[in-house]
Amino acid sequence: MAKSDITGKRKLLAQNVSHSNIKTKRWQLVNIQTRRVWVPELNRFVKLNLTTRDIRTIDKIGVVAYAKRYGVAL
Repeated sequence: MAKSDITGKRKLLAQNVSHSNIKTKRWQLVNIQTRRVWVPELNRFVKLNLTTRDIRTIDKIGVVAYAKRYGVAL
């Protein structure tokens, strides 16, 4: 699975815990979506892999401000 292009969030290693407290390894996957985002400053679309949390925040503050927060150049 890919990682988020802006935040770099990726899958995490976690554990399944049974009723008898036996622990087995598993992956906690991140909800990554490929989206075309309009960037008014560049006057074009940019294709990004984003988490659903990234998409909600971009809707609120804009893609350029969100990328600047994480030090990413579009």
